[in-house]
Amino acid sequence: MTLPYITLSCAMSIDGYLDSEAPRRVAMSNAEDFDRVDQLRADSDAIMVGASTVRRDDPRLLVRSADRRLERVAAGRSMTPVKVTVTASGDLPVESSFFTSGDVDKIVYCPRAEAARIASTLGGNATVVALRNEVTMRDVAEDLAERGVRRLMVEGGGRLHTQFLREDIADELQLVIAPFFVGESRAPRFVEAGAFPWTATRRARLADTRRIGDVVLLRYALSERFEAAASAASAARVGADAVDRVGADRDRTA
Repeated sequence: MTLPYITLSCAMSIDGYLDSEAPRRVAMSNAEDFDRVDQLRADSDAIMVGASTVRRDDPRLLVRSADRRLERVAAGRSMTPVKVTVTASGDLPVESSFFTSGDVDKIVYCPRAEAARIASTLGGNATVVALRNEVTMRDVAEDLAERGVRRLMVEGGGRLHTQFLREDIADELQLVIAPFFVGESRAPRFVEAGAFPWTATRRARLADTRRIGDVVLLRYALSERFEAAASAASAARVGADAVDRVGADRDRTA
């Protein structure tokens, strides 16, 4: 089975933290980079976060730009991508933005033994999908592929990024570095400890770097599918720009 093209998206401090220990979220990026991430969301079929991210950050996981939402609808897609999370405990507040924001499907993956209980707790707020008793990200990706998901964006947190990286099924890592330190030992980190496929003897390939205001974006190619996907995305952007120029020319001559 062909898995979705999987992009891990993350912003962290210089010392590798996703946030501080405090309940109030620390912005690791800036407005220009948030807009870049919004485009990545708009290009995706599904957006995935871990259950701890749902609880801690209460993300809406919606495409923010009205123009991008309209472009998706014009292409026959939902206004915003499908929302996905995974949980073993079922500790997911039904009043969170994950469930209440956006007229789009929400999918919750869980161990088979916990599925009935979690489905009862969530009611009709999401589709609960039972997998094996030890949920793997490959199982999640395979099920999403069967549901028509071709591009999956993973926004974290650290435990989820760790699982995708350890299982070696991610195609691309987009890592933004903020220009400051957090320095708090209990703050959430980009990844947890583990055995990763990329080591000193098997280095991940740095495909691109870009300065975005006061942050820097590092794009790592993690699979052989990266080049084809990057070329297709570039061609799509060129085509969209050409359409915009034609429209602008018509407006000037009207």
